[in-house]
Amino acid sequence: MPRWARVVVIAAVCVFAYGGIVHLGDLLGVRPGGPGPSTPTWLMLYFTSLTVFDPLAALLLALRRIEGLLLGCAVLGSDAAANGYANYVLDTAPGITSGRIGQAVITALAIALIAAAPRVAPWLYRPWRAGECAVHERSSGLIGQAALVRGRPQGCRRSLRTRAGSRG
Repeated sequence: MPRWARVVVIAAVCVFAYGGIVHLGDLLGVRPGGPGPSTPTWLMLYFTSLTVFDPLAALLLALRRIEGLLLGCAVLGSDAAANGYANYVLDTAPGITSGRIGQAVITALAIALIAAAPRVAPWLYRPWRAGECAVHERSSGLIGQAALVRGRPQGCRRSLRTRAGSRG
């Protein structure tokens, strides 16, 4: 996995680990500024579900699984929307609030991960393609020499000739 992809994955793992801690704090009522008693039940159930989905996305991404990337995109996108609803529809305070700043950060993280996902995805493990690798999944040939370990792509069982355009 190239360094830039590793940085994206590590950053996402940290974001989801932090998110899991924040949502657990909300669930336990120990975080100031969390959801209040007037928050609708459906929204509280969603935020409660993130105590499971945030750490799960972090774990799957740490294991370099494509499911972690897909779950992470869904979690961040839906979390940005839920926080937008909570901070702009339910919160009637005028102007900039800490919740609105947090919602803007979550939205920026969601956009960044969704934008990076197509470039990161080829470097992650796909269980439905066991034994395959990013190099052999593309008909265009080698993705890059960085994926090679002793002349063979990481996690790949097929032989690979290192000349451009030739595949095993």
